[in-house]
Amino acid sequence: MRLLLWHVHGGWTDAFVRGGHEYLMPTTPDRGPWGLGRGGRDWPAVVEVAPQDLRAAQVDVVVAQRPEEIATASLLLGHEVGKDLPVVYVEHNTPRGDPPTTVHPLADRDDVTIVHVTHFNSLVWDCGRTRTAVVEHGVVDPGALYTGTAERIGVVSNEPVRRDRVVGTDLLPAFAMLAPLDVYGISVDRLPSHLGLGPDRLHPKGDLTPEALHASLARRRLYLHPTRWTSLGLSLLEAMHLGMPVVVLATTEASRAVPPEAGAVSSDVGELVTAARRFLADPDAARRAGQVAREAVLQRYSLRRFLDDWDDLLDRVRQHGGRGLPKERGTA
Repeated sequence: MRLLLWHVHGGWTDAFVRGGHEYLMPTTPDRGPWGLGRGGRDWPAVVEVAPQDLRAAQVDVVVAQRPEEIATASLLLGHEVGKDLPVVYVEHNTPRGDPPTTVHPLADRDDVTIVHVTHFNSLVWDCGRTRTAVVEHGVVDPGALYTGTAERIGVVSNEPVRRDRVVGTDLLPAFAMLAPLDVYGISVDRLPSHLGLGPDRLHPKGDLTPEALHASLARRRLYLHPTRWTSLGLSLLEAMHLGMPVVVLATTEASRAVPPEAGAVSSDVGELVTAARRFLADPDAARRAGQVAREAVLQRYSLRRFLDDWDDLLDRVRQHGGRGLPKERGTA
């Protein structure tokens, strides 16, 4: 198929564009939010297209990720997306309001299928009568790179000062007392002054390429995932692919994704601190937990399963224009 999508969520897109389709990405000279194109990624199946050239493209399905993309795609393609052309909407995020009652911006529509990336998302969003499906994450396997030779704790967090409690920034000092934290991601340079932690306790590593991130992270003894509110951080799944033991706050989808033997999953921060202390002191225990983490993530979040689920969903959407799909499915 020929699919139209914007480059919005780099980690998810990295897996999605490895299927057997042609992926058209709007690309503008400024490479802004509406024209990032590949964004420097090695995605051979992606074709960068100027927005004004999309009208001549023969698109089979629109894959939207922001509500306003449906109207924008209709304008650029010259077709009413949802009516003349099938569309699926990928919901990456948890609700920002009151979770049990937050109504999805595309609720009560019969011209779109909302595809949740986790079962937790599907549970907490009120989508009304809009058709929904779940396609759980898939991750490109970086390989079992874990060595754990550095007695340090790895954390991946984008904009941890701005997002603060949402990503558990306030919980980091408790773990920094056990071992130095190496924090990777966007705008992590503001963390030391924000938390009042010196370089012996917290080292911002910056926003690295995926390859550099994996190589560096895999040398840390364990991975810490203190996020309170998210669908399911891809960085957690990547750390598990590396073979790292993971210490995870038991919120949203984490309890489904991480077996207890893969590290520690708890809403009791004290229990997580105790587990982190144990892994720091016992490299063999850390390695054994990391092996469980890798086996579990390969079973549930493999790239092949992810792409197969998407192929199945896209085939049905193309054949039926989204109509006739079940209101709710466990997986696509």
